Amino acid sequence: MKAIFKRAAPYADDEMNLPVENVDAAIPFYETVMGFRLISRSDSPHKAAILERDSIKIGLAENGGDPTQEGCFFEVDNAETAFDELKSNGLAKEDADFRIDKHGETSYKVFFVIAPDGLCYCLGERRN
Repeated sequence: MKAIFKRAAPYADDEMNLPVENVDAAIPFYETVMGFRLISRSDSPHKAAILERDSIKIGLAENGGDPTQEGCFFEVDNAETAFDELKSNGLAKEDADFRIDKHGETSYKVFFVIAPDGLCYCLGERRN
């Protein structure tokens, strides 16, 4: 069973310009584990790639930024399904460590994934 990724919200500036050290080395994790597909690449103004899953897109870029300080929140239709899918795709994490986070008046059941490139992702299912 596959989760549906509904939206991407960057922690900082731009989900289309997420910093990675090496775009080519980063892409396989997103395709294999996260279920994205590569839709485009560019070399100018720096090496970058656009990936897509369901109705969302993210961009990885060799832009000199610090990946450990960036990432996205992905809203998913079902957090448990999302974790099970990523784990079956090779996510090296035994337990999701689910928790409930509140953003304004909305609660989300969330878990976190740290990509090999250092970017951090929070995947969450709206609870109310």
